[in-house]
Formats: sequence, structure tokens, C-alpha cells
Amino acid sequence: MSGNPLPPAHVAIIMDGNGRWAQSRGLPRSEGHLAGAEPVRVILKAAHRLGVKFLTLYAFSTENWARSIDEVDNLFALLTRYLDSETAELLASGVRLKGVGDLERLPKTTRLALAKAEELTAANQELTLSLALSYGSRAELTRAAQDLALKAKAGDLDPANLTEATLTSHLWTGGLPDVDLLIRTGGDQRISNFLLWHLAYAELYFTETLWPDFGEADFLAAVTDFQSRHRRFGRV
Repeated sequence: MSGNPLPPAHVAIIMDGNGRWAQSRGLPRSEGHLAGAEPVRVILKAAHRLGVKFLTLYAFSTENWARSIDEVDNLFALLTRYLDSETAELLASGVRLKGVGDLERLPKTTRLALAKAEELTAANQELTLSLALSYGSRAELTRAAQDLALKAKAGDLDPANLTEATLTSHLWTGGLPDVDLLIRTGGDQRISNFLLWHLAYAELYFTETLWPDFGEADFLAAVTDFQSRHRRFGRV
């Protein structure tokens, strides 16, 4: 069967392996996270050139809060610097930036930098870059269910009229379309509580390459693999 010659409209990436990359070199884990910033720039540019419209990166999960205070602080300090340094480039490239997740839990400096970047790039339409921050799909679905239950209790929602679109609109990721291609680096073959609702018919691509080593050629290989697949969506 022939595949799809078009690039995936929505690519989501679980950027795994920063810590192992650093440890294999005798470096602190923070150096792995620092090294992982460059592939973000490279893959964003490659996705833009290919015509990908949505790129969603799993930057920090709800479970990541259980890591050491030093590591969490270093991660958000790095993210804040990235937002401060890259927003001008995103603006010039037509990239819109969004944060998705329980953003109120983020450090104030990161929240402010994210809000500023979102505001400055809000009108851009070439590509939407979403950073999943303090994000967990089960927490997202639970929060949406709570919101809908409160609306039903208040008489503002008839449960009989609840649709998939209604639920989607109450998700942190409600403005995003379904994922076409999920890439996970680092060798593990699981989705780790990421975008459960949007991954219903995604094509999954796993690679042993650790995120700091993941480059344009790796990304193109994943997209080429996607294009070779025949997507039936439950149809024959």
C-alpha cells in the first residue's frame, strides 16, 4: 500500500535522554538539559521547512516535579533563558509559541517569560510551537471532567449534549489538532502520559538516539517513515 506523500501536520516529540547523555560523558545532568536546547532549534527549523504546522514538545511533565529541587530549578532557568533568547527568532520566523499544562505551577520568572513570548508571537501563523510544561494527560483529562461536571451542576451544560468537541475545548491542549506523528527519543517505547486524547490515531516512531544527539537527519528519517505508512483510521 502506498503511503502519504504529505508531511505530518502535527508532530509531537518526547525529548528523552538528556540525563543519560550527560551521565555517559561523566557530566552533571544539567549539562544534558543544556545540550538538549540545540536540537529544539534544529528540529523547529526543519519542521518549518517541511511545512509542519504544529510541533508539540514534552518539556516538563507533572511527574518531573518529583525530581531534585536543583534539577527542577536548573530546568526552568534554562527554559526561561531559552524563551528570552529565542522569542525574537520565533517572531521573525512566523512561529507562534504556546504553553500547555498546569502553568500556574511554573516559577514566576518562567511564567512571565512564557506569557511575553506568547503575546509577541500570537499573530504568527506559519507554525505553532507548543511547549508541554507541568503537563500530564491524566491530570488534563481530570481537570476537563471537573470543569464539565461543574457546568452541568450549574445548569450550563446538558450532559446529553456533551460531545468530543466539547471535551476537547476544555483541555489544556484544546486548540491543538490530533497528532499525526509522535517521536520518542532515548530508546524507551512508551508514551508516558503525553497527549493521550490527541494520540488516538497517531503514528508512533521510536529511536534509540538520545535527544541531545537528535538532529535534522534523524527528524527527516522519522518523517520519511511516517510518509511510508498507510493511515486507515479504522477503515479497511
